[in-house]
Amino acid sequence: MTTSDHDFDVTVRGGRISTDSKTFEADIGIKDGVIVCIQRNLPPGRCDIDAAGRWVLPGGIDSHVHIEQRSGMGMMCADDFYSGTVAAAFGGTTTVIPFAAQHRGKKIPEVIADYAQLAREKAVIDYGFHLILSDPDEVALTQDLPKAIREGITSLKVYMTYEQLKLSDYQLLDVLALAGAEGAMVMIHAENHDMIRWIATRLLERGHTAPKFHAVAHDPLVEAEAGHRAIVMSRLIDVPVLLVHVAGAETVELIRSAQLLGSKVHAESCPQYLFLTEDNIDLPRVEGAKFCCSPPPRDVRSQEAVWAGFKDGTLRLYSSDHAPYRFDESGKLPNGEATTFKEMANGVPGIELRMPLLFSEGVMTGRLSIQEFVALTSTNHARMYGLSHCKGDIAVGMDADLALWNPEREVTVDTTMLHDNVGYTPYQGKRLRGWPEVVMSRGRVVVQDNTLQVERGSGQYIPRRSPEATLPVKTAAGATRLPALLGLKGKAWPTQ
Repeated sequence: MTTSDHDFDVTVRGGRISTDSKTFEADIGIKDGVIVCIQRNLPPGRCDIDAAGRWVLPGGIDSHVHIEQRSGMGMMCADDFYSGTVAAAFGGTTTVIPFAAQHRGKKIPEVIADYAQLAREKAVIDYGFHLILSDPDEVALTQDLPKAIREGITSLKVYMTYEQLKLSDYQLLDVLALAGAEGAMVMIHAENHDMIRWIATRLLERGHTAPKFHAVAHDPLVEAEAGHRAIVMSRLIDVPVLLVHVAGAETVELIRSAQLLGSKVHAESCPQYLFLTEDNIDLPRVEGAKFCCSPPPRDVRSQEAVWAGFKDGTLRLYSSDHAPYRFDESGKLPNGEATTFKEMANGVPGIELRMPLLFSEGVMTGRLSIQEFVALTSTNHARMYGLSHCKGDIAVGMDADLALWNPEREVTVDTTMLHDNVGYTPYQGKRLRGWPEVVMSRGRVVVQDNTLQVERGSGQYIPRRSPEATLPVKTAAGATRLPALLGLKGKAWPTQ
């Protein structure tokens, strides 16, 4: 193509570009927020960014974050859509998919409208929504959910635990059948509720109230049993599922085996399962509450299983599961020092450190290639959740969502450097190598010189398409004929 000075609004020049499939050197020309040219020796644009010595990567997509959300226990997250998206941007993430959470008694259109208004007023980067579904009544299944899916909320999250949110197996099958018909992805928090309740009751009866007993109550078998049940239900009616925040070695192996047998099961894991263990929870008094999430961090064997799952494709998404609660009566400690492990808010912060942790401990140590890093933090999310038409890649026609990483910059994690409202980080003092120094969303420079460059509310809502990243599967042995017998005519799920 023929170019002249100022054909581009922005140029990014002299960097090393990596996508999920290749690495090359070129300049990037951006016009109206979209990548319009990728080639060497482009002339400067109106804004010219020197990327020499830095890696130019697709902006991260964090598809599992809790922002300005009230938990089932009534605790409000510490982050609103401003602080949450600012923190995401400083960590190299340019798109988030938080949850619009339906609590029982609330109607789905009302829930979506409430969250949409909050995000529209505050978000500084682009966003979509998953819908947490706790009340799948007839109106929801026949009217509200089909409408929401067709309007761009193409993923639903359901819980197999938490008294205020959990669905029965019967309800889960209803939701899976609907998702199959409408082309939505069902995300499942898979833990056996009654097993947790049974263990926790007996622990409390014996005076075992400290945070470390949270990990005891959420035994690895709790996750594995529920994960197996979710996979079987998925097979029963031939609809894909996605198991979120996979923690235990046994669950990783369960998913790998199911995939090899042809089950349409996808899975994600998170920083807390790579960089924390149950030992972090075993601290004096209630300090361990800072490290409590569900499922809890496991042992070193499980950490290695998660790394292996990322490497061989068993786990295809790396999300933060950012669940920000302050270490006070508003969040982690509703009853102060007397708070038991069953009363504290579940979740750990991680939206800003998600990508730097994996870049440092994965790419810079050689455990992951740069292409695998891009896939796990961005591209696979775009494909899984219907964003690959505009996000997750560096190519002509894509949104100019970019992060310029300095691979030699060393950072020691400290709470004071972070941009969330939590007040602590479980990764305090960890030394990281590699950091995103310039972050761009749709061609806008969002972060540069460690300074926010955009206004609140400047992010955009992105309606999503049906999921595109299903595993290439073979017909499982003994595959059920039930969908045909019951007339469950699902969408044609593509394979990659």
